[in-house]
Amino acid sequence: MSAPAPIDAPSPNFDSRTAPPDMIVLHYTGMPTGQAALERLRDPEAKVSAHYLVEEDGRVFALVAEARRAWHAGVSFWKGDTDLNARSIGVEIVNPGHEHGYRDFPGAQVAAVIGLLSDIRTRWTVPDAFILAHSDVAPDRKQDPGERFPWRTLHAAGHGLWAEPLAAPGEPLGPGDEGVGVFALQAALKRLGYDSPPSGRYDEQTRILITAFQRHWAPHRLDGVADGETRARLMGVLRAAAGYDLGLATEAH
Repeated sequence: MSAPAPIDAPSPNFDSRTAPPDMIVLHYTGMPTGQAALERLRDPEAKVSAHYLVEEDGRVFALVAEARRAWHAGVSFWKGDTDLNARSIGVEIVNPGHEHGYRDFPGAQVAAVIGLLSDIRTRWTVPDAFILAHSDVAPDRKQDPGERFPWRTLHAAGHGLWAEPLAAPGEPLGPGDEGVGVFALQAALKRLGYDSPPSGRYDEQTRILITAFQRHWAPHRLDGVADGETRARLMGVLRAAAGYDLGLATEAH
């Protein structure tokens, strides 16, 4: 899928990278209009930015050069790294978000995002396992682009990880639970990339991380309870990530 020609809309909010980007973080704007978001991302007083903004009608605005470090991820974590702005390309997707009337992402917008990702990945080596949600890397404070974002559609177009295994047996794991099952769940979250030191106690942080995982990969529930489907999807995504890490992924999605 070809990418639409970006519209130049330079933002002054950037600084230098220390290494080539190998990650893409997807956001929603979370503001009433796309114009308001575009203005904020270009406001030097706001001190926030992204590399691109994708409007609902499919227009793409280029704000910061990919070779520069935009300010979009904020306080974040993935696989032990806490300076994700330095290694990522940030894409803001216009949507009012949970606070202003969260809604589905239009087809033209999703097609533009897919085209943009395809274009970006011709220039930089970005593994599918490193195409992430803002809520993945900042789960305690962000929920974008949220459970309505069509991650499965992105995966079908060749971008990002997805898994739809059969549900795992057993009772759900949730807040207050303890034991080996909880330890294994936390270890799996940590292996995927979340900040999840295994303790064997299903604490509030574990609930937050499971909710973040559900927003991206298991949107059948968003309560932070690891039922059989959530656990099976976590294992499936881990297997997919391992396949990409080992160079074993095929073109079949």
